[in-house]
Amino acid sequence: MYNFSKLEQESNKIIEWYSGEIAKLRTGRASPQIVEDVKVDYYGQISALKTIASISVQDAKTLLIKPWDKNAIPSIEKAVIQSNIGINPVADKDHIRLILPELTGERREILVKNIKEKLEEARVSLRKIRSDVWEDIQEREKAREISEDDKFRLKNDLQKKIDDFQKRLEDSADRKIEEIRA
Repeated sequence: MYNFSKLEQESNKIIEWYSGEIAKLRTGRASPQIVEDVKVDYYGQISALKTIASISVQDAKTLLIKPWDKNAIPSIEKAVIQSNIGINPVADKDHIRLILPELTGERREILVKNIKEKLEEARVSLRKIRSDVWEDIQEREKAREISEDDKFRLKNDLQKKIDDFQKRLEDSADRKIEEIRA
């Protein structure tokens, strides 16, 4: 009847994007995703940190960055400071250590607000996809490719799929908020 595969692909991309965005938020536990996309000026070329260094978790509160080129340490240190992630780097001769400070109540609330803003961006994208698919269904009904009954049945199917994707987004947000507030 109607192929919702494009809707599912686009919706899955939105969920992937959202998951990646909230994974970057610092929760008090060390995770390479916090800094892997920090932009570093490396010999005049802007590169993501993950492309010029290995990032590992040393313990629950410490990340260890080992650049493949030791000369990149000052550039990495500067980039981490400028990224405003709230972590001060400690440089040694061949690596940089990032020790995550305890989250304050104020910082936790800022993170929760960021999660909710990203969630709203994802919801807006889902609504746009829903609107596009609904327009396509209506055009097919006008072109007499589907009946009016089919149009309304498809509208219900469409809404169920969108509701499922929104639930997945909200569950992901709730887990992250719980992790931050813990």
